[in-house]
Amino acid sequence: MTFSSPAKGAVPLPIAWGGRRVAKLGQAVQFSAMPGHIASLYRYPVKGFTPERLEHAELKAGAYFPCDRVYAVENGPSGFDPAAPTFVSKGRFTVLARIPRVALVRTAYEEASGVLTVTAEGCASFAGDLQGEAGRTAFAAWLTDFLGPEEVNGPLKVLCAPPHRFTDDIRGFVSVINLASVRDLEEKLGKTLDPLRFRGNIQVEGWPAWSELEFAPGAEVRLGGVRAAVHKPITRCIATHVDPLTGERDIDLVPALRDLYGHLYCGIYLNVTGGGRVQDGDPAELS
Repeated sequence: MTFSSPAKGAVPLPIAWGGRRVAKLGQAVQFSAMPGHIASLYRYPVKGFTPERLEHAELKAGAYFPCDRVYAVENGPSGFDPAAPTFVSKGRFTVLARIPRVALVRTAYEEASGVLTVTAEGCASFAGDLQGEAGRTAFAAWLTDFLGPEEVNGPLKVLCAPPHRFTDDIRGFVSVINLASVRDLEEKLGKTLDPLRFRGNIQVEGWPAWSELEFAPGAEVRLGGVRAAVHKPITRCIATHVDPLTGERDIDLVPALRDLYGHLYCGIYLNVTGGGRVQDGDPAELS
C-alpha cells in the first residue's frame, strides 16, 4: 500500500469500511501488497483485568482466542444466566470503562489448574481456583475489599459459562491492533500511548496506519498458517482513556479519534476460518 498527499485544494479521500465513510486522513490511498507480521499475542482471562503475553496460541476455526475473557466479575445483578448464557453489556462488569482502579490489580491465570493469582499494592495477595465456586467467591470477596463501597454497585460475582466468552462483540472472536495506527494517533496527540490500552489479542507490525479499516467485511487475512475473515472494526470506549499502569484516566482517546479521524475505531475483529498455530514473527497479510 502506498500513500500520497492530495493536490492542493483537493478534497481528501475518505477511508471507508463496508461502504461507509469512517475517516478523512487527508491522503489518497492505493492498495498493493499488504505484508506485515505478528508483533505480540495477548489473552485476557478475566474481562477487564491484566493482559497476559503469549509466545504462541492455537487458533481454531469458529472459536474465540484461547483462554480469553473466560471470566467476568459481575458488579451487582446483571441478569446473566450461566445456564443460558447470552451477551451482557460490559457496563455490568468490573471493567476499566467503569472502574479505572481495576488497572491496579495484577492478575495471572494458570489455565491448567484454574488458579488465579492476584496482587495489588498495599493489599494481601490472593490465589484461588476460579474453576470452583469457592475460589470464585473468594476472589469476589478480595476484589470487594480492594474496590471499596464507592465502586461496588452490589454483590460482586465471578461469572463463567464455557464455552461462552465475555467479549464486547458477540462475533468478535479475535481482536487485532495495527501498531502503526496507534503510533499515528500517538504522534498527533503528542503523547505516548501504550498499545495495551486497546486490549487486543494480536498486535501487528508492517501494515500502514489505518489500512486495516480498508479491509472489506469477509476479506481473508492470513496469520501464519491461520486463515481468518474480517468481521468489523472495533469501536472504542472510555476504557482506552485509562493508563494500564497507573489506573488514571489521563487521555481522552474517544473524542480524539472522533476529532482527528472522524471515527471511533482502532483495530478490527476477525473470525477464524482455518485454524493453526500463530506466534511472534508470523506473517500477517490480507490475502
